[in-house]
Amino acid sequence: MNTPVAARDRILRATLRLIGEQGVGAVTNRAVAKAAGVSLGSLTYHFPSQTDLLRESLRAFVDTEIVRITGHVERLRGTGIVLDQVAEEVQKAIVDFAYGPEQIANLELHLHSARDPEVRDASARSIAAYDHLAAAVLTALGIPDAERHAPAVVAMLFGLAIRRLSLGDDSASGTADAFRLLLNGALPRDP
Repeated sequence: MNTPVAARDRILRATLRLIGEQGVGAVTNRAVAKAAGVSLGSLTYHFPSQTDLLRESLRAFVDTEIVRITGHVERLRGTGIVLDQVAEEVQKAIVDFAYGPEQIANLELHLHSARDPEVRDASARSIAAYDHLAAAVLTALGIPDAERHAPAVVAMLFGLAIRRLSLGDDSASGTADAFRLLLNGALPRDP
């Protein structure tokens, strides 16, 4: 049975796919309804305006992403990890997420938040979750002032994501090396 919740979720997922595949400009009622397999009436029932649809799809993406990130943070708590292990894990995690509509929609979210203050909160929550994950990794590595250094790690990973997407690189090659390079400067030194 096609419940209203299932239709709403399909609409949100279809919207994110369209954002990732074609950009925010591709989000039209007809395109989303077709991609979600719902009628125009169903779409407008759930989302009276395209602005509501866009904002809610980006917020839903952020909520899902925060759950994913929180899982990584919880897994890292109390582990005895080392820099090389973390660098390789980061690169593997990025390969799983690196090249597809979700990654592009993630970047679109942050760009769109600069134009739409109503989306800015979702963008800020997303960045805060990435910062929290980076701080957990840095703390597990024994890096002092982990919270202060976390935004630099996140910024580097976002920059590498843009580079990969612009070059069509779905391998995330070089991510582990960049991570090592950045963190080697922050590791405590023996006197």
